[in-house]
Amino acid sequence: MKLFKSKLRFIYEAFLISSVPTTSWSSRRSNIIIPKLDTFLLLCFGLFLFGVGESILVVSQNGVTPWTVLAEGIAKKLSIGVGLSTFLISCIVLILWLPLKLKPGLGTLMNIIIIALTMGGLIPLIQFLQEIFNPLFLSFLGTILVGFGSGIYLITNLGPGTRDGLMTGISKKYNKPISLIRFSIEFSVVFLGWLLGGTFGLGTLIFASLIGPSISISLKLIPFIKR
Repeated sequence: MKLFKSKLRFIYEAFLISSVPTTSWSSRRSNIIIPKLDTFLLLCFGLFLFGVGESILVVSQNGVTPWTVLAEGIAKKLSIGVGLSTFLISCIVLILWLPLKLKPGLGTLMNIIIIALTMGGLIPLIQFLQEIFNPLFLSFLGTILVGFGSGIYLITNLGPGTRDGLMTGISKKYNKPISLIRFSIEFSVVFLGWLLGGTFGLGTLIFASLIGPSISISLKLIPFIKR
């Protein structure tokens, strides 16, 4: 019973996290160009894990991520490609960083490179997962991996990706739980994307609902991995 209560308390405290914790392997400055080796390796591992999760979500064919729904909707309205639409969204999100006083770092750049390379190389290799696992399971697994990958690379403090930066920036500015901010952002993005004509599935709703809690739990748990 005592163990059960401690686990519930752990989850409760995780959901209340409103800032990214720091550890001995966190960078002291987010704008550093040449970080410590262990910090850099953990950044790369976190982003790789993020890319694996995104790849599994794509292979599940159970619904794209909320931001892809928005990208599809904008692409339809402007008669442009989803790739260009995604780029425009990233630019807009970066502009939203300004009032939050956020600055890009090495992690922001590596976010773009590693996740893209991981997805590009992995998706063709894991198509067989569709035949082995239920799409619902793959949606849950992909979301959890994205959440924990996000937690690892955010704790390195080398600069967040555009969307994660928006999440942590708002959370820090208004002192609100990260899980709540991410939940609000994801559902707002899905709704806007749907209004513009984007398509979504059950996997989209799973991701929107669980990505916030997954990141929060990872931010609570990961600091204990290495001190």
